[in-house]
Amino acid sequence: MTSCSVVHKPPVRRVAIFGGTHGNELSGIFLVKHWQENGAEIQRTGMEVKPFLTNPRAVKKCTRYIDCDLNRVFDPDNLGRTVVEDIPYEVRRAQEINHIFGPKGSDDAYDLIFDLHNTTSNMGGTLILENSSDDFTIQMFHYIKNALAPECCPVLLIEHPNLKYATTRSVAKHPVGKEFPPCTIEVYKIMEKVDYPRNKNDEVIAIIHPKLQDQDWQPLNNGDPLFLTLDGEVIVYKGDCTVYPTFINEAAYYEKKQAFVKTIKMELTAEHIRSSVLDRNTS
Repeated sequence: MTSCSVVHKPPVRRVAIFGGTHGNELSGIFLVKHWQENGAEIQRTGMEVKPFLTNPRAVKKCTRYIDCDLNRVFDPDNLGRTVVEDIPYEVRRAQEINHIFGPKGSDDAYDLIFDLHNTTSNMGGTLILENSSDDFTIQMFHYIKNALAPECCPVLLIEHPNLKYATTRSVAKHPVGKEFPPCTIEVYKIMEKVDYPRNKNDEVIAIIHPKLQDQDWQPLNNGDPLFLTLDGEVIVYKGDCTVYPTFINEAAYYEKKQAFVKTIKMELTAEHIRSSVLDRNTS
């Protein structure tokens, strides 16, 4: 008989649900406001669950952000900046969030943050994974995917050495609140951001090809159309392997010079993990 190692984790005690990290993504905003008025829906025995509106100024103006993208400024440099009068609003807000739910990387940080977003691309319900070695998050995503089956719920792995994210949810820790056996999930690992074709003046000269539009998570092979120029020229994908585009024509990424991201399929395995946990039926 073979045996497998078991990773022991402390129980989940504090969970936050964020909405409005981007002030024009309304689903999370509506849900957080609803749960702020109806908190009993999300509370669980032995656990604190806090709904939180992350970027209230942007929410009020129904804009993605005021000065800069809040979901990119939770890095050590920004979190450590001295608060002065001309500091960007979202950097100051990130410091406030880190103070309430962190400090990031400390034992005092919240155990888990669910950050709710919308997209204008045809991705459907998607889970975003930042760390391929995080057994807890892999186990949690495996649980969510099984709970939603047969509905599709892709997992996007944004771990990449050249693509750095300093996201709102990264403030939290990632322990677990029950026992899970080893599991394997399929993920789409981000490989590269692809920009729109541009001229020498850095102006966009092509749109997403109609055959690619709304085809998030579908296979893209060598020779398949990518873009259509204003002159009617078709620009095709040239690659030696099948990739799976997503965030196709995401409106919020025009400013980031991103037409879509290329991903590849892979599998991640999480170890058997266990922690002490309070019985939800006890008082």
